[in-house]
Amino acid sequence: MTSTHITVVYKWTAKPGKLDELKSIYADVTEAMNQNEPDAQAVHCYVSEKDNALYVRDEFKDAAAMGLHLSTTAAGHFPQLLAIAVPGPFFFFGDVPDELQQATEQMQLGGEFGTHAFGFDR
Repeated sequence: MTSTHITVVYKWTAKPGKLDELKSIYADVTEAMNQNEPDAQAVHCYVSEKDNALYVRDEFKDAAAMGLHLSTTAAGHFPQLLAIAVPGPFFFFGDVPDELQQATEQMQLGGEFGTHAFGFDR
């Protein structure tokens, strides 16, 4: 089965004392994606107080949906995020076109890319 679906799993490590601000910004990111990105299929955020970090899983219908996210919501929030947190690593799962891989490199996300090999859904 061939799928165009892309999953992105990543971490933001907050600077000292900035975890609550990071969570607040990501609440805004999540809402913006929900309102403005119809092909963003899911977003889930997980907090680690111990690691002072936010872990995020984004699910996109396809590369176009991920590209829209990078050029709109992500681009709009990125300066705010960089001011209070360190990005990465970012793991991209699915068939991510070269131009989107290059865009993530320009954003210095430390991206790693993997294509689907096997598995199942229930």
